Amino acid sequence: MPHADLVFTGGPVFTADAVRSRASAVAVSGGRIVAVGADDDVRELIGPGTEHVDLRGRLLVPGFQDAHVHPVWGGLDMLRCDLRDGETEGAYLDTIAAYAAAHPDAPWILGGGWGMSAFPGGTPTAAALDRVLPDRPAFLPNRDGHGAWVNSAALRLAGIDRHTPDPADGRIERDADGAPSGTLHEGAMDLVRRHLPATTPEELEAAVLEGQRYLHSFGVTAWQDAIVGDYGVGDDPGRAYLSAAASGRLTGRVVGALWWDRAKGLEQIDGLLAKREEYRGGRFAATSVKIMQDGVAENFTASMLEPYCDGHGHPTDNSGISFVPPELLNQAAPLLDELGFQLHFHAIGDRAVRECLDAVEHAIARNGRNDHRHHIAHLQVVHPDDVPRFRELGVAANMQSLWAALEPQMVELTLPFLGSPRDAWQYPFGDLLRSGAVLAAGSDWSVSTPNPLAAIHVAVNRVSAPGEEEGDYPPFLPEQAIDLATSLTAYTAGSAYVNHLDETGTIAVGKLADFALLDRDPFAGPAEEIGATSVLQTFVEGERVHAAGDA
Repeated sequence: MPHADLVFTGGPVFTADAVRSRASAVAVSGGRIVAVGADDDVRELIGPGTEHVDLRGRLLVPGFQDAHVHPVWGGLDMLRCDLRDGETEGAYLDTIAAYAAAHPDAPWILGGGWGMSAFPGGTPTAAALDRVLPDRPAFLPNRDGHGAWVNSAALRLAGIDRHTPDPADGRIERDADGAPSGTLHEGAMDLVRRHLPATTPEELEAAVLEGQRYLHSFGVTAWQDAIVGDYGVGDDPGRAYLSAAASGRLTGRVVGALWWDRAKGLEQIDGLLAKREEYRGGRFAATSVKIMQDGVAENFTASMLEPYCDGHGHPTDNSGISFVPPELLNQAAPLLDELGFQLHFHAIGDRAVRECLDAVEHAIARNGRNDHRHHIAHLQVVHPDDVPRFRELGVAANMQSLWAALEPQMVELTLPFLGSPRDAWQYPFGDLLRSGAVLAAGSDWSVSTPNPLAAIHVAVNRVSAPGEEEGDYPPFLPEQAIDLATSLTAYTAGSAYVNHLDETGTIAVGKLADFALLDRDPFAGPAEEIGATSVLQTFVEGERVHAAGDA
């Protein structure tokens, strides 16, 4: 056998294969893995032109894959007014004021990333924003993308006042007199968003590359972009991906999930087919359809089987919003499935989860079983009766496990309004695993950090990772914890399965050489330190795409 291009020795190596085998050495030639085993198994493959990386006891894993992420929007936020690092209203206002001063000619102040827990009720006000932005309009979505902070200039420009009705798929936060107070929820964001200046193709491609750089820094080599295509008045990253792919600058593998417009019906399917044909090139292919079935629990738009509580345990008359009527969903899912699309659902509430599972059941009844690998993301509240249906229907559970921890947003804005027993049905990863469901994993960045090790820490410990803590809380529903090997596998082989990237996800001979080199072996230390692990180097097809230090 000729000499290898790249060799790793001095393992351990986590292969993520079916038996969780461990090795200490890997050899790569032509972008593919040609040997996996002990150090002695690869020594004869090391020649004068071979790059030899001594792992020195640090863990080599398959490249992480994020099964639900928004890296272009995250990249735009990083290039604009980036609020991710703030924790208080004062800190946010300081950042906004500094950004505005540095960009005096910008007609709008755009960016985002604020956390709901910094504001009473999770709703910032226009009055506060007016103190630093009295004249120029501002539109600043929060971390989860389900609400936006706007100032009075933006409200005036959009013509929003006390007489403006709430849209069917959203809500205008109001003061005691009915006037808009400065937070727009869900579809109400579009009332302002339609007035924003268009993002240029150059800005979108810069955002693709910035988002890719950031994901690679966390060992992420492939991802599913959870909104591509005609997203209302939002930015479509599809052509930016194609441009980056054509120029060779797209080093990550990307599956695009085309947006299902909840304001339309089955007539949009022809457009989705056209987009699927157009958005295919290099390492990018838009082969999935994203259906957002509900909102989020914090603003009471997650779709629930029973009404929300009022915070004192008493039921209200609000059980959230099912954005796509179930009867339409049950028609659309079989048609999309028949046309070969993967279905990628957003479901937070237990009613939304059930409606998505029902839709897949309708697809199977019409078309039979296939290999489209439909998946439901988020899964915050799952009724126990629906847990075994994931395995029965072949629906993958797409976990955002970073959220399965107690923190102020959960304690103050969620638990009091869910009530018992529903508060104990959250993020049931352990039950899903025990039921035999396929587990995949993602971050939903820019909603939260794209760091897989932080999410894996929470999956194992059910407490926030080091550096992510927002208070001293006990483990959240610890019976739903999963072990380290299972969580690592979900973030590698599981997400590769969902992404139909079957030549990746495990370290095995013949697979593509996508790797992440960690700064330690988290199996060798206490579980409480998993989240302190960082990524030193990232490889795609044996080419280094990120380096943080000497390996």
